[in-house]
Amino acid sequence: MSYEDTAVLLLSHGSTLPYAEEVFKNICAKFKASSEFDAEVGYMKVAKPNLPEAINLLKERNPDLKRIIATPVFLAAGIHTNIDIPIILGLEPKEVDPRQPDGNYPEGHYLYGLEEVDFDGDIDLLGPIGPNPKLLDIINKKISSALEDSELEDDAKTGVLLVVHGSRLNYSKEFITDLFGQFEAQCDYPCDFGFMELVEPNIPSSINKLVSENEVDRLVVVPIFIAPGAHTTRDIPTILGLIEDDGHGHHHHHHHDHDHEHSHDHGHSHGHHHHHHGHGDAKMEFEGEILYPDPICDDDVLIEILKDMVNEAL
Repeated sequence: MSYEDTAVLLLSHGSTLPYAEEVFKNICAKFKASSEFDAEVGYMKVAKPNLPEAINLLKERNPDLKRIIATPVFLAAGIHTNIDIPIILGLEPKEVDPRQPDGNYPEGHYLYGLEEVDFDGDIDLLGPIGPNPKLLDIINKKISSALEDSELEDDAKTGVLLVVHGSRLNYSKEFITDLFGQFEAQCDYPCDFGFMELVEPNIPSSINKLVSENEVDRLVVVPIFIAPGAHTTRDIPTILGLIEDDGHGHHHHHHHDHDHEHSHDHGHSHGHHHHHHGHGDAKMEFEGEILYPDPICDDDVLIEILKDMVNEAL
C-alpha cells in the first residue's frame, strides 16, 4: 500500500558536529528505502533543515501532501519532545514549560520569534521511542562488537554499564530504569546504569559500585544515545578517562583504537590503568580495560522501531 498523501518528519535535536548530521541522513535514507513513505529529517535547533524548512521540503516533493507524521528520534520524553517540538510545530505543548511557565520566551531563546510552519494539513506528533524491547538487540550487538576489540582473554571477567544523559525531569530515569530492567533480565554479565549529568547515580558512582560488588577485569560502557555528539565523543570519554580535559576546554586523547574526531567508528578501548577521574564529588577508580562502543546510530533495528511507530499511528 502506498500513502501518497502522507509523509514522515523525523525529528532530531541537532548537533554542531557534522558526523551527527550524517548519521541522521543515513537514518532517513534507510527509512525511506524500507518504507512506503517519503521522509525528511528536521532539526529542532543548530542544524539544518529546521522543522519548518523540512516540512517545506516534504511539501515540494509531495504536492498532494495532507498528513505529516512527526516522529521523534528521541529515546526518552523530556522538555524537547513535550514542549519545544510541539511549540516549533505550532501545536499545543504537552505540559507547562517549567523554564517559562507563562510561555513568553525572552529574546535570544530558541523558542523566541519562531518561523511559522506553513502547512494546512494534519501534523501528528508521536511520542519518543521509549524503552522499546528491540533496543536490547542493539545493546547486545554493541557489547559483542566491543568485546571483539578487547585486548584481554575471552574468559576475562566483564561488566556492563549503560549510560544515558540524565534530566531534571523524571522521564529519563523512568526510561533507563525500565530499559535496564529488561536488559538485566537477559544479561549474563554483572551490569548497572549511570547518568552523564543532572541526576544520580552518576557514571563514576555506578562504576565504583559495580566493580566493588563484582570481580571485573573490563567494563563495556554502552552509550544509550542515538547519534554521536559532544556528549558521546567528549563528555563521557572524559569522565571515563579515555580523554583528558586540560582545564581550558582542550581534550587530549589517551591511546585508543579509533580517532573519533576523524572517523565514523567512534568506539574506544582503554588499557589497564588506574582511573581517578572526577564527576562531581565522585572519583572513578577501576583497574582494568574500558571498552566504549558507538551510540545507536543508523542500526537497522532502529529503523524497524521507527517504522513500527509510524505504522501504529496510521
